[in-house]
Amino acid sequence: MKRYCLALDLVNDPALITEYEAYHQNVWPEIKDSITSAGITSMEIYRFGNRLFMIMETDGSFSFARKGEMDALNPKVQEWEQLMWKYQQAIPGARSGEKWVLMDRIFKLEE
Repeated sequence: MKRYCLALDLVNDPALITEYEAYHQNVWPEIKDSITSAGITSMEIYRFGNRLFMIMETDGSFSFARKGEMDALNPKVQEWEQLMWKYQQAIPGARSGEKWVLMDRIFKLEE
C-alpha cells in the first residue's frame, strides 16, 4: 500500500463550495468505478475554507500515469472533471492546467 496526499483550492464562493460538497455526497457510480479500477483502495477529501486535502491509499497496480490514461479514455470521467473545474482553481504553485497537486510529507511519527 502507498499513500498519497494532494491539495487543491476551490473558488472562494460559499454557494459554489456548498454545491461542490453536495456533488461529493453523491459521487457518480462511474467515477467511483474509475477510482477503484485504477488501484485506489481508499480516498478521503477534507476541506478548510476553500482549501481541499485528499488522502489516497493505493495498491501496487496504481500509477498516476495509468490513472491519467484511463481517465482520458473515459467520457464520464471527462464530464465529471469538466463539471468540477467550475468549482476548482489551481493552488498557488501549481503548473498550468494542474488540478490536484501532490504534497511532500515532511514529518511522520514513528514509534
